Amino acid sequence: MRNSMKVARWEIKRNIKNKSFIIGLFLTPLLILGFGFLGSLFGSEDETQSTTVFINDQLNVLDTITESADQFNLDWDILPTDLKEDEIKDELENNEDTAYIFLTKEALDNGVIPVYTTDEIDSGFSAKVQLLAAPLQQTRIASLNLSEEQLKVISNGVVFEETAAEDYQASGEQSVEAEDPLVKLVPGIFAGVILFAIVVTGMMIFQSASLEKKDKIAEIILSSVTPSELMQGKIVGYFVLGIIQVAVLLAFVVPYAVIKIDEPVLEYLFVPETLLLVLIAVLGYLLFAAIFVGIGATMSDMTTSGNFQGLVMMLPFLSFAIIGPVLSDPSGIVAKVASYIPFTSPGVLIMRLTVLEDWPLLEIGIALVVLVLSIFLFMKLAGKIFKVGILMYGKNATPGETWKWIRS
Repeated sequence: MRNSMKVARWEIKRNIKNKSFIIGLFLTPLLILGFGFLGSLFGSEDETQSTTVFINDQLNVLDTITESADQFNLDWDILPTDLKEDEIKDELENNEDTAYIFLTKEALDNGVIPVYTTDEIDSGFSAKVQLLAAPLQQTRIASLNLSEEQLKVISNGVVFEETAAEDYQASGEQSVEAEDPLVKLVPGIFAGVILFAIVVTGMMIFQSASLEKKDKIAEIILSSVTPSELMQGKIVGYFVLGIIQVAVLLAFVVPYAVIKIDEPVLEYLFVPETLLLVLIAVLGYLLFAAIFVGIGATMSDMTTSGNFQGLVMMLPFLSFAIIGPVLSDPSGIVAKVASYIPFTSPGVLIMRLTVLEDWPLLEIGIALVVLVLSIFLFMKLAGKIFKVGILMYGKNATPGETWKWIRS
């Protein structure tokens, strides 16, 4: 184990000093922030403008209207005015994003409140002004001198409550308030980023093993450590490099998300569910790293990789091929079967647990057991392949030769 840690430290130092690795380390988060900033820059142009609303209040309800506007988060600057309807023509022609509302007893009795707007005004103003109908209706009802019981009946109104068949609850059960979707999305996205980053970094093991063969460095290294120690050191070293990439990415992206999203992102992130999702991501890395290091040892040069090696490199992305069925029906047969297949299990489990309301603990337990057993199996097989393949020069190993090494 001591020699494995030495190999891991050597791999970390070698890559940390590599200019291309350093550039990629910071370029990815900077590009994400750059695109996010440009999107907010172009998308927030209309949001920064507020509408000036002048109200000629003859009903003494200006305070009520202002409270309603605040309640609905209307971006309005509400001001009183004494101008009459026949005096606002010049004001409308000379201003932008301005409206005049005339609250008179006659208008209230007729049920039609006159509203005058400039030519340039918020496109959603017509819909927003309708939100003030409720408080004005209350004022109108109060003027009828009805009893308290009559006022209560009229104020309650009638609404239609729709319930889909899948959401139907038996009589006597209490409905559960819908939670913020970010509660589940944030841990899932976090684990997905970790899985993707460390798996992509783990692919560098593939390149590292074949490069050391090409440059004949492997013989020198194996004079000091065993093939098993070299393989384990590479897996640990590139895992640490992947975590470094994730840490740098999150150091840039999380503060930006906290500022831009009006939600407690960090509160959603630091929950027990995140630990399980991260564990699945780490197990996924160990599985694919074992495969990569073994297959990398069968190649004499990265530029001469055959179809067999190319297909193996696609294994981590198999879960993306079934992303549609998994997200549309996370409890369906496709999602369940894919959870038990080692190559798709990490990605599918993270996707399923992100969208499911109730986690199927038995299915999760079985999937984790299958994944752990698969890791031990592929580690053992990779060790056999690596032991022979790392010292083979001149050509890529064929699937038949690889099978012989495994059986030996």
